[in-house]
Amino acid sequence: MLILAPMQGLTELMFRKVYHNCFPEALDYAISPFLSLTHGNLADAWKKIDDVIPEDNRDSIPVIPQILGKEPLEFTDLANRLYDVGYTEVNWNIGCPMRRITAKHRGSGILPYPDEIRSILNQVIPHLKPRLSIKMRLGLNSPHEIFAIIPILNDYPLANVTIHPRTGRQQYGGQVDLDTFAQVLPLLHHPVIYNGDILTPADYRQLRNRFPQISDYMIGRGILYDPLLPLRIRNSHADNPEGDLTQTTHFILSLLDAIGSGTVRDESKMRKTKEYWCLIRRSLPITEQQAATVLHAQDYGSTLAQIHTILDKIQKKY
Repeated sequence: MLILAPMQGLTELMFRKVYHNCFPEALDYAISPFLSLTHGNLADAWKKIDDVIPEDNRDSIPVIPQILGKEPLEFTDLANRLYDVGYTEVNWNIGCPMRRITAKHRGSGILPYPDEIRSILNQVIPHLKPRLSIKMRLGLNSPHEIFAIIPILNDYPLANVTIHPRTGRQQYGGQVDLDTFAQVLPLLHHPVIYNGDILTPADYRQLRNRFPQISDYMIGRGILYDPLLPLRIRNSHADNPEGDLTQTTHFILSLLDAIGSGTVRDESKMRKTKEYWCLIRRSLPITEQQAATVLHAQDYGSTLAQIHTILDKIQKKY
């Protein structure tokens, strides 16, 4: 299976709906950007589930809600509420590398503390209605931190474990540590999903060749760099530069329309548009100088105008 990775502020419901409408056969399901728990304030966390309201997700990529937090009672309560509205699985985020999160022992910040992980699972699992899956990294400071966690995970009935083979300190830089990942695989008793640096079909093939026991792969940035990537991986898409460009352009325009239809201020729409542009423009045959004209635009209208000018020139050229 091919799974859309959670990317905070990027792979939210709006993106998932647009992507599914443009490429309905590309992905099997998605993990939502995390729903954050605040200790003693579950009401606020529950208000933040707009992204995974089942009624709104019916014409989108099927989604599994992800929860970020270390408060067992709040985690269980939110997870069980999600089960009551139709979700049979929730995912626990112990991989987020953002420093403001790791500093509080959340996300990958909990990985150096295996006893905390066991304590939370001890308190959550017996009372949980949905299945629990986990998304994690090899560690926060060292890739070897995962070896103290594996025996703990093996003691619980998890649906699967997704591993991004970097440390939290690496953020998204440096190389994925496939050698340590290879050592981890035979030790875990749960199905393992691979996540990290699948940017081309060749990347995917190399991973499949090295890890034939893995059948499920999670892709994040690669899909934003090349929206057609899952179709290329599935071999259901014949390379056709002109056709590829048409599909990619249609996707970009659809995403711009979705951003524009939002009720937030134009300044927020401009930021969101530029955030996506920084990634998706890699799929277009344009120069760095052309791409930069969008980022230099001073208002939302100018930002849209620059993108449309670039897309019009590409279409005329090809």
